[in-house]
Amino acid sequence: MIEGVIFDLGSTLIRFEGDWETVVLEGRMALVQSLLSTGLAIDGDTFSGAFQMELETSLRERQEDFVERPASSVLRKVLEQFGVPDTPDELVGRALRDMFAVSEAHWVLMPGAHAVLQELQRDSLRLGVISNASDTDDVNRLIDASDLRRYFEPILISAEVGRRKPDPSLFETVLRKWSLAPARVVMVGDTLSQDILGAQKAGLRQIWLTTQADTPLNRAYAGQIIPEAAAAELAEIPLLIRRMSQDHDRDAV
Repeated sequence: MIEGVIFDLGSTLIRFEGDWETVVLEGRMALVQSLLSTGLAIDGDTFSGAFQMELETSLRERQEDFVERPASSVLRKVLEQFGVPDTPDELVGRALRDMFAVSEAHWVLMPGAHAVLQELQRDSLRLGVISNASDTDDVNRLIDASDLRRYFEPILISAEVGRRKPDPSLFETVLRKWSLAPARVVMVGDTLSQDILGAQKAGLRQIWLTTQADTPLNRAYAGQIIPEAAAAELAEIPLLIRRMSQDHDRDAV
């Protein structure tokens, strides 16, 4: 029997609407303006370019070692390069909040998300979230803006725990909290190399949500990472999980 479901967040429970590159650029501009408003003597354009380069380096590295590099540490590293060491936490936090506010305005709930989660709760399933993200506060604001927090315990954010999916330790943390065997838990997510591979490494069941899964990263792993099941829409998840439970019970007989 399936007793628990772990969800990814971005492109699974919420989706991004807009032009990503434009929004990222606007976010960096907001971060730079926030820093300049405090009186820091930096060249805005030069700093923006250096910050983007450091973010890209961090992205490459974390895809290789699955160690999360929080946006705050990346920002502090660039500030040090510009001769601004020991930046107060308040200043760093405000600049990142201003940056992420731009992208947060473009995230909306997936259609039917609340109805699906309520249905799973009626089926007496435990629900959790594991999100790969570089900023804990950003994820928490997105969760609260979508009124999702009430469904989930635990909520694991890579920026907070220091590791990223597909590291199986994140999944194992949830299993320990729930005192459940891996075969009794399903991972639902949109990314083959993070959500599905991580679940497979930890021995969990998996459902690949393909609503927003046509990405270069997923195409790179097509045919290499094979999910147990796939769903085109969130609304398909409860029935798929019931079928998994039935299959599990038959196999146990």
